[in-house]
Parts: sequence; structure tokens; C-alpha cells
Amino acid sequence: MVPLKRRKVVSSGAAGDTGSDRPGEEVPTRFPQVVLFLLERRMGASRRAFLSQLGRKKGFQVEELFSERVTHVICENNCGDEVRTWLRSQVGARTSAQLLDISWFTESMRAGRPVEILDRHKVQEQQIDEAEVMAFSVPSYACLRRTTLDNHNPILTDALSLLAENAELSDEDGRGVAFRRAAAVLKALPETVTAVTQLRGLPCLGGHSLRVIRDILENGASSEVEFTKQSERFKALKVLTGIFGVGAKTAERWIRDGIHSLHQLQESGQTLNRAQRAGLEHYDDLKQPVTKAEADAIGEIVEKAVVSVLPGAQITLIGGFRRGKLTGHDVDFLITHPEEGREVGLMPKVVSWLESQGFLLYQKTTRNSYLEAKDGPARPASNIDRFERCFSIFKLADEEKRGAEETENPPEDRCRLAAHSQATDEGPQPTEAAGGPRRWRAVRVDLVVSPISQFAFALLGWTGSKLFERELRRWAGHEKAMSLSSHALYDNKQGRYLRATSEEEIFTHLGLEYIPPSERNA
Repeated sequence: MVPLKRRKVVSSGAAGDTGSDRPGEEVPTRFPQVVLFLLERRMGASRRAFLSQLGRKKGFQVEELFSERVTHVICENNCGDEVRTWLRSQVGARTSAQLLDISWFTESMRAGRPVEILDRHKVQEQQIDEAEVMAFSVPSYACLRRTTLDNHNPILTDALSLLAENAELSDEDGRGVAFRRAAAVLKALPETVTAVTQLRGLPCLGGHSLRVIRDILENGASSEVEFTKQSERFKALKVLTGIFGVGAKTAERWIRDGIHSLHQLQESGQTLNRAQRAGLEHYDDLKQPVTKAEADAIGEIVEKAVVSVLPGAQITLIGGFRRGKLTGHDVDFLITHPEEGREVGLMPKVVSWLESQGFLLYQKTTRNSYLEAKDGPARPASNIDRFERCFSIFKLADEEKRGAEETENPPEDRCRLAAHSQATDEGPQPTEAAGGPRRWRAVRVDLVVSPISQFAFALLGWTGSKLFERELRRWAGHEKAMSLSSHALYDNKQGRYLRATSEEEIFTHLGLEYIPPSERNA
């Protein structure tokens, strides 16, 4: 489990503190008629200190201690009765101050002034008809839940997934995992969520995720999500990391250099590596979803390549398509041979065959660096496997052309003809003939070679979803004292590797009920 990163807390000082960044620099009070008090209960000390400082910087008076001067009490995840009970315990009397939800505070900060108080801003009373509330119950670990592609809460899960993506692009992996786990819980629910009260007692739903969910259920959209969507930084990160071969750190560096778009990158004179040049050249194609039909067509080509150089080898479509998804951002294949050791040296031969037939617009092969005896799964856990892999950009003929070839040409000629327009120099040609339309598209394809002894682990690890695999490893470590990777399962108590020839055996070793691929879409 990735720990949440601790926010550096700056002391907010006493009630009269200006909250300025530098000693002696005062921020004048702009709204003397408004005195705020942020209730720490459920909000937490760190978040309260941060928000208090933010309010003072915006010119608001923010009290550290409740008093009769307070005009607005700001609450988070509290009902009205709870707040009044707490206040009576502090001052022994009722208060005339407005009891407001955190949404009023955040909207006021965004506006730079106290916004009008609407009904939705007021702390709600706890009025629950238990007969109308549907109670959901799901296990804490995603690997204990069956999650199909039939998502009853796409609006909520899409919002949380966007916030997760933004956190990950900002190098805040802990927050990203928290949002991913919250979204996964909602994906597993059998019905549509209509009220936050239905989520009582569910795991992995932290305060931040619940605020987003409540905002959507009450207002139709989350202000934080909409703000993130419109953020120039987020939009730039999305565009730049959408280039094959470009990660978040590289994109962040480019943004600091004033690069926010593909055009600016092309005009900047930045030095790009071979993968990034290919990614930029085929950007539009690679951003398009890959269909299951296209994945199957590529599978036929890969199978022909593999069996041509190693008869008897096995090829399996993995990733999201194995889980039943109809589209994906790339296509992954796992290759092995029933006889241990026969797979050694296979990848260079397969790549050479594909290149000779004109199917590869780009490829980079990494060797197998897994040494079980020296550096096996007993080492500190890593999310990166060390199989022999080929990262490639495939040249795939379009559907209309493939259909014509299947009618006019025997199976053994289809693969050759599918790439007959491949250029002899670097990069694709935009047309098949002068003035004619381009009849192919670029597709991301990953090839992975595994020895048969590790095939079950590789199949499990490469099927996904990413969160499901993370939760499997977390379960193995926290609940079973084992270390699971895409190579093996190691029992730390027994001090030995546990062999498995199927995914079912791995689940049995872990003490889990087997969950088929179609139900691992956490």
C-alpha cells in the first residue's frame, strides 16, 4: 500500500494572526462583518490549518477559538444536530452563527468574497428514513470483490478517476490510489447511488471522495472536478503525456519551459528520443481507442509471426480485452512455450519477422532481467516485472481493406498484404498512392515472453485491472505474509516459492475465491 503523503502544515497562529507568508506582511481584513470559525471535527487539524491560512490570505477573519464574534461556522461531513451538540459542549449555549457546509467556504475562496448563502450551503439536518435507505456492503480489498463492466455509477466513478489521474500526473500517488480505491468500491455496487447515506460503512471512501460524491448527487456536478477539467496545467499534462514515450516528469519539465501543446513542442526544438519522435508522429492514431476487432486482427498477425519462428508456442491476448472490454488504448500479448527454455531467444526472431513484413513502425525490445535465485520476489515488492518485452507501434491495415483481403487472398497472404505499403525509410507514408487515402493506422502493441513455469503469474499480473493487481499484492503481503509478482509467489513464513500452473492455483495459495477475468474490472 502506498502511504498518503503528509502535507506540510504551516501554523495558522492565534486568532489575530494575519496568516501572511512573511513576518511583518499583513493581509488587511476585507470583510469585517464576516468572522469565520472552521470546525475541526471530521475535517482534521492539518486541513483546518491549511484552510484557515487560505481564508486569511483572501482577507477573511478566521478565528482559532469559537466565540460570540463568530458569524459563520464552517463544517465538513457534519449534520446540524452534531454541530450544535458540539458547540453547546464548548460554550454552553446556542449560537446565532450560520452553520455552513465547506462548499460555501470553497466557493467564497474562489470568488474572493463571501458568496450568497443558499439552501445547499447550509448544514443539513439528519433526516433518514431507514426504510428508504439501501445499505450496500462490499469487502475492503478489491481482490475480494467481483466487478464487472456493468457500472451503475459511471458519473461518480468518472469524476473520482479524473481526480486520481490528476493526482498521479502531479506525482501524488497516494492521493491517486485513494481516489482509485473509492471509484472501485462504487463500480462494485449493484445499484445506482442516489444519496450519500447509502454509502455508510463502506470501505475506502475517505472524506475527500465523499465530498465529491455529495457535490455530484446534490448539484449534478463536482465543482472540484469541473475546475480540474478546465485547469490549463491538467489539460497540458494530458496532451503531453498522451505522447508515447512521455511520462509525467518529462511533461512537467516541458510545461515549466512554456510548452503546453503539440505545436509548441514541435516548434520548441526540444530533443526527443526515438520513442517520443514516433509517439509525436503517430499521435492522432495512438489517441484513438483500439477496438476488439482490431486487437483480434493484430493477434492473427502476431500468432503467424510466433509460430513461424517457434512452432508450438502459445499466444494469449491479455490486458483489458481479456477482461471483456471492447476497446482499449493498446493491445498486449503474452507468449510462452509448453517446453521450458524453448522461449529463450524467441523475441528477437518475432520482431525480425514482423519488421521484414513491414508491420512495425517502431519497436524497442528489453531483455529478461529476472533471476529468481538472486533477485526473486522475496526482495522488496516492485510493480515492474522483468520479462523480455517488445514495446511497439504496429501498422494495421484498416477494416475495409482487411475485409477485401480476406475475400480476395488466402490466409497465408493476408499478413504480407496488410503491410504492403510500409515505407522503406523511417516513419509512415501518408497515402498509398498520390492523392489516395491512407488505408492503415498506427496501434500500440506490447509483446511479453514468459517461461512456462512463470506463465500463470504473468497471465494474472498482465490481465489487470491495475487496481485489482495492486490489491492482490496488498492482500498477499498484509494478510498472508507472502510476496506476489508477475513472476512468482513467495511464502515468507515457509521461506519458499509456491508453484502454480494456473490462476486458480494462485488464488488457492492466497486463500481467495477464484475471480474470473471478466469480473476483475475494479
